[in-house]
Amino acid sequence: MGIETVSLNRVMKRFGAIIALRNVTATFRAGEIALVVGANGSGKSTLLGILGTTLQPTSGEVEYGRPGRDIAEVRMEIGWVSHDTLAYGDLSGRQNIEIAAEVHGLDPKAAVRRAEERFELGAFASRPVRTNSRGQRQRIALARALVHEPSVVLLDEPTTGLDASGVRRLVEVVRECRDAGAVVVIIAHDPGTFDELGPVRYAMDRGQLSAAKA
Repeated sequence: MGIETVSLNRVMKRFGAIIALRNVTATFRAGEIALVVGANGSGKSTLLGILGTTLQPTSGEVEYGRPGRDIAEVRMEIGWVSHDTLAYGDLSGRQNIEIAAEVHGLDPKAAVRRAEERFELGAFASRPVRTNSRGQRQRIALARALVHEPSVVLLDEPTTGLDASGVRRLVEVVRECRDAGAVVVIIAHDPGTFDELGPVRYAMDRGQLSAAKA
């Protein structure tokens, strides 16, 4: 069963003497898009790392729908695009998508066909990812992260490198994720890109998260 809420209760994260998150309390809900904005170094990517389970809070709690949910189960429900595409550079884009599909028990060939249509992948998807442009790598990263229709979608600057067509396609895919009932959290320096989707806006400032002013 998918995850319908992700809740943080007084979450703090320290890196040595540096406090990256300060008592963050928030609930992200299914069928909503949460848009987090803030300056570089404000804690946005750390927040996504906590939500994505790759970072553990120094203190506080994170719950995924129900208390005590198994971390392996949670990770199978997450689709995450970070600053790094996390793709295997010597493999083609299609091979990267096939691997992700197999991990989630999907038909890899059908998954690639779906991804090619969904993200308008061209001939570049047959080449080693390391030979692709930044925008092409971003399309592959998005296709791979969302191949299993995750119920938690985490996107860190997802428009990076995308041309106008790629951005329009991304917005439509985010709309599809929201309408399918996913929890969607986006970090963006260009928040206006997603205005038409009616996001819930948050501001991150020196590790503190708050509702953004209208």
